[in-house]
Amino acid sequence: MNITFLDAIKEAMRREMEKDESVYILGEDVGAFGGCFGVTAGLFTEFGDKRVKDTPISEGGIVGCALGSAATGLRPVAELMFSDFCTVAMDMIVNQAAKMRYMVGGKITLPMVVRMPLGAGVSASAQHSQSLEAWFTHIPGLKVVYPSTPEDALGLLMTSIEDDNPVIFMEHKLLYGIKGEIPDDIKPIPLGVARVHRKGADITVIATGKMVHEAIAAAKQLSKEGISVEVLDPRTLYPLDKKAIFESVEKTHKVLVITEENKRGGYGGEISAMISEECFDSLDAPVVRIGALNTPIPFAKCLEELVIPNAKDIVNGIKSLF
Repeated sequence: MNITFLDAIKEAMRREMEKDESVYILGEDVGAFGGCFGVTAGLFTEFGDKRVKDTPISEGGIVGCALGSAATGLRPVAELMFSDFCTVAMDMIVNQAAKMRYMVGGKITLPMVVRMPLGAGVSASAQHSQSLEAWFTHIPGLKVVYPSTPEDALGLLMTSIEDDNPVIFMEHKLLYGIKGEIPDDIKPIPLGVARVHRKGADITVIATGKMVHEAIAAAKQLSKEGISVEVLDPRTLYPLDKKAIFESVEKTHKVLVITEENKRGGYGGEISAMISEECFDSLDAPVVRIGALNTPIPFAKCLEELVIPNAKDIVNGIKSLF
């Protein structure tokens, strides 16, 4: 079937709710309204208000409720309208959810998912457009998932809901409308397994989220100039598929890492450092890293496009290595 990224996420939640009565959804306007971006539309009608629950405007309360219910036997899927609003839920995420199972010696499980729409491109300005994935990858006890296609969104969200640990599930807003083929017999996709979207021999581009599509566009352009680009999507930032990354680097000997987050302190830097430390002998050139400019995301479309990296930046970065 051919469905949108948005519908793939909805279908993953529907399947898991149908299979397991302990799975429920909570968040601001996720019920009859269907969520800020329409991701939960129809689920309230299908499953009722006991399993699709509207909450007050309190992200700390949403995550706290998810945490408590997960610790006592349920499998919550909490939606934050924008990833930016995680800032008022960070105590619950970082000090509680990420550490509780460890603090009690594994006597409980914490099967909870926090869904976070993120990213720029819709002129939502500085407080609604950030890419904050690096914050969560820094915290032991959290798993961080960042799909780029409808198939991966569906399969990875099913796995995330079935996981017995807290999962941060990142969804780029500009990907909600893209379509992709979903196998009729799709199964949950394991965390920690990267995906190579395009095979190549001359350089590896490691990309996340929407930047995967920018990398594919750049690879197609460069193929006309005789440069063969391999595009690798980690899909999960933690656990990270180091084996797949290293195998690609050992084949191409050049690497470019592209993420939408601010370049300073971004997760792209962690990937770059890991390759430099553990795969140095396979490199023929320094790792190139591209990210957004170190500035708040502007509202004006022309300025937003200036701040956020794109296929042209990838092409220029790759050419700098040849």
